[in-house]
Amino acid sequence: MARGWESKSVEQQMETAEADKETASPSSKRDPEVLRRIQGLTLARSQVLQQLENATHERHKQMLQAALAELDRKLAAEGK
Repeated sequence: MARGWESKSVEQQMETAEADKETASPSSKRDPEVLRRIQGLTLARSQVLQQLENATHERHKQMLQAALAELDRKLAAEGK
């Protein structure tokens, strides 16, 4: 039964990857370096969001929210 669950997870990952490729296609005309920076910023943003969900101390949450705002600012600047 665990194997079936694992295969569903892999299937979902493959579907997500396909969807990402479809959304990335229009922006493929952009400079590859810009795309790498955007991808790195997006990854960092998702990591900060995950840490924010698990944060328990108020000061740590404030720091993570500031980091999230900075990443959003950088992503907006790269998107232009």
